[in-house]
Amino acid sequence: MNDFVTLKPETSPEIAMTPRSTGVLGQLGSLQVRLATNNVEIEAAQRLRFKVFYHEFGAELDQASVLAQRDQDVFDAYCDHLIVLDNALAGEPSQQIVGTYRLMRKQHAEEAGGYYSADEFALAGLMARHADRNFLELGRSCVLPAYRSKRTIELLWQGIWSYARQHDIDVMIGCASFAGTIPAQHAEALTFLNAHAKVCAQWHIAPLPSRHVDMDFMPTEAIDLKSAVKRLPPLIKGYLRLGASFGDGAVIDPKFRTVDVMVVLPVEHIKQRYKTYYGENGERYAA
Repeated sequence: MNDFVTLKPETSPEIAMTPRSTGVLGQLGSLQVRLATNNVEIEAAQRLRFKVFYHEFGAELDQASVLAQRDQDVFDAYCDHLIVLDNALAGEPSQQIVGTYRLMRKQHAEEAGGYYSADEFALAGLMARHADRNFLELGRSCVLPAYRSKRTIELLWQGIWSYARQHDIDVMIGCASFAGTIPAQHAEALTFLNAHAKVCAQWHIAPLPSRHVDMDFMPTEAIDLKSAVKRLPPLIKGYLRLGASFGDGAVIDPKFRTVDVMVVLPVEHIKQRYKTYYGENGERYAA
């Protein structure tokens, strides 16, 4: 459910950063990225998620979401909601939202009683080994079809990086998805991640035992590397290029009709070219 386009910072257009005191994290033409500032904007982001996840990708409908026409869960009230707005569209800001990402800091998870992805992956061990690290869970990434371009995703990443630096984030985690509920349909791509991008012992994480799906569908030597990378969903490919690694095993999510993998991205593992592009402290676009 999180698959759009990847970014290549070395060829990306300039983004004008407005002063942080305004709450705006980045600007690119008529597109602007910032946090939602009120419930009206959060509900608009949920409606966008509903359109994409349920109407477009066929996620399983629950009664509360159908009645409200919003993708919503108990975690929404605890998270920050990153939004991309197109100021060229008519109406109030809530009518201009074209993309969103849900951001859940360690503080949010403590208040909510846990992270969203803990329903699929065994986070306890990872958190215990890195109790002094400040985690940020990324989720519910969603962009309207007409805006699935490098410009929009570039702006979302600008917002995430600026937010991460402002809140002293050490590690980013979150589920990323392959379409459908048959892992074998993604045999080459999943085997590639398992063989070439699996988390090391320090950052090891796996699905809950009851939900674990092996990712080694074929012999490593049989992988066509070029083909495997091409078959990766764009968001997963983007995480991989940033320097992320992936959990030991996948999970089938019947509600969203996806095969999920866990992304682990310590800030120190982010490739230098991305840090240079955005600025070590997100200062590149600061006014």
